[in-house]
Amino acid sequence: MSVIKQQDVIDSVADALQFISYYHPKDFVDGMYDAYQREESQAAKDAIAQILINSRMCAEGHRPICQDTGIVTIFAKVGMDVTWDAEMSISDMINEGVRRAYLNPDNVLRASILADPLGARKNTGDNTPSVIHYEIVEGDKVEIDVAAKGGGSENKSKMVMLNPSDSLVDWVLKTVPTMGAGWCPPGMLGIGVGGTAEKSAVLAKEVLMESIDIQELIKRGPNSRLEELRLEIFEKVNQLGIGAQGLGGLTTVLDVKIKDYPTHAASLPVTMIPNCAATRHAHFVLDGSGAALQTTPSLSDWPEIAWEVGPTALKVDLNTVTKEDMLKWQPGQTILLSGKLLTGRDAAHKKIQSLLESGEGLPEGVDFKNRFIYYVGPGDAVRDEAVGPAGPTTSTRMDKFTDMMLAETGLIGMVGKAERGPVAIESIKNHKATYLMAVGGAAYLVSKAITDAKIVAFPELGMEAIHEFVVKDMPVTVAVDTNGESVHNTGPAKWKSIISDKIKLEVQ
Repeated sequence: MSVIKQQDVIDSVADALQFISYYHPKDFVDGMYDAYQREESQAAKDAIAQILINSRMCAEGHRPICQDTGIVTIFAKVGMDVTWDAEMSISDMINEGVRRAYLNPDNVLRASILADPLGARKNTGDNTPSVIHYEIVEGDKVEIDVAAKGGGSENKSKMVMLNPSDSLVDWVLKTVPTMGAGWCPPGMLGIGVGGTAEKSAVLAKEVLMESIDIQELIKRGPNSRLEELRLEIFEKVNQLGIGAQGLGGLTTVLDVKIKDYPTHAASLPVTMIPNCAATRHAHFVLDGSGAALQTTPSLSDWPEIAWEVGPTALKVDLNTVTKEDMLKWQPGQTILLSGKLLTGRDAAHKKIQSLLESGEGLPEGVDFKNRFIYYVGPGDAVRDEAVGPAGPTTSTRMDKFTDMMLAETGLIGMVGKAERGPVAIESIKNHKATYLMAVGGAAYLVSKAITDAKIVAFPELGMEAIHEFVVKDMPVTVAVDTNGESVHNTGPAKWKSIISDKIKLEVQ
């Protein structure tokens, strides 16, 4: 019979969360590098290169892979014969580990958890509480899986109650295109099937803890119906041509995982949850011998990749750029931004809307006229950094505010990640504005282009406050031009056609 000490749980959880904030699992790095080598779409290949370069930089610098360091999800299997040397409950021990990890001064992780979600939405300040799933099992050990799930991918989770005779494959192929690129592909799809509605969701989240092994499965062949489905869905989803960051390409998913559970005769509950390019999870076992700490990987696990913006990249001075300049920008063109850039996301936009509707106007020091806004909630700076990891957030959440910002504040451009919806695209076209895309999953790399940062409004919003960044050669892509052409519409359509033509040639 093992005796598990309170401090060992706390230390092990804190260590795992720090570890996964800056180390990708090796299976993910290998899977992403394989996709990079096979990718034929230059836009997608460039995006994957930035993700891999960012990953190595984070491993070297011990800084977060993504500014969104996630909501912590725990799967704990507690042995029936375990005894405890503890004053806290297990949940309190786990949350204390989360608190210590996220407030670690050497590598501060962004606090993203809001209490009172339907009301004040006040940040708890330490990323607690976590979401914990317990299972009581045989034995005298405690096994814990730890994940930190970003909001961009979590928001794209899909759930359905299919009829027992319906096709899972058909539903997945119909649903994945509706998820857009806000989940930062390429990543993994976790699919839970069976049980009840909530059980299918837990299965989908739990199966994402498994390692990427689809290429090994392809080589050896399937041994079960679930493995056959994994291969079929993997192949057919990649044939959709969505590609890295939704720009169009050969790889949309690195793996597909499926876990099932017995269900009611009248039911077929299904949940699909994507994991993004900041895949973060770890596993440890407590047996009474002390804290279970993660093993530092070798930097040789990361490929050496160089990414150059190329001679056609256009340098733009944000301090002097005009709408007339933007008329010449082409969809898919690489832009290097320098100068002053304001930030803002959901909460800031909501406050701006209230101020404008009340007639009070914008706060002193906030002037969007002829300027660009960056949709970002940066992490805190440490040591000599100007700002912490500062990758883009999903832009579609700001779509409903876009016309207000363009019509009433003088804003001329936006920077974010993933596609814009029809309402935003129409507004961009009408106002001859533009939308630029930065790569999601490359937050530390992006932050290196930020030379200065300060909060200029709404400090009470924490990471959602309005900042002013000074940037130098920040790499972005023209995602929606002044005519309303979106690369997230044209790119996947083009590559879906290219892939279809290849398949036809192989069949002939």
